[in-house]
Amino acid sequence: MDKARLVAALVAELRRRYDRAIAALSGAHEAATGADTKAENKYDTRGLEASYLAAGQAGQADDLLRAIHAVESFDFPEFDLDDPIAPGALVETEQEGEIRHYLLSPAGGGIVLDDGQGGSVTVLGPASPLAERLTGRKSGDILADPGIFVLEVF
Repeated sequence: MDKARLVAALVAELRRRYDRAIAALSGAHEAATGADTKAENKYDTRGLEASYLAAGQAGQADDLLRAIHAVESFDFPEFDLDDPIAPGALVETEQEGEIRHYLLSPAGGGIVLDDGQGGSVTVLGPASPLAERLTGRKSGDILADPGIFVLEVF
């Protein structure tokens, strides 16, 4: 599996989400400042509600931009079979007879990437409980609950 291609796909997905957030922010900003949201009476809160939405959209865009920078500046090292799992690892596991792949990344947790071979890779962020449980493990280790067998580390 090509880890560099997966990292590039992760950055592309984060950029796509950032662009979408910026577009939504633009619309929310227009709604907050436009003439249509001018209060018609003291109980009309459309402008205030739109400003809250714009602030939330701006925060989401900032978070995505930080995630892009974190992934782009992170060195995703190659791992040998006997290396312990650490941030940057691509991990192949088996759970209940199903093969699953995870990429331990500094950002982008929860994003599912196409592995280019008909499967998928789930990105685990640093705060992910599964990433925490996998860290330090090696190929051949078993995580008793939920019954995950570590097959390989890339």
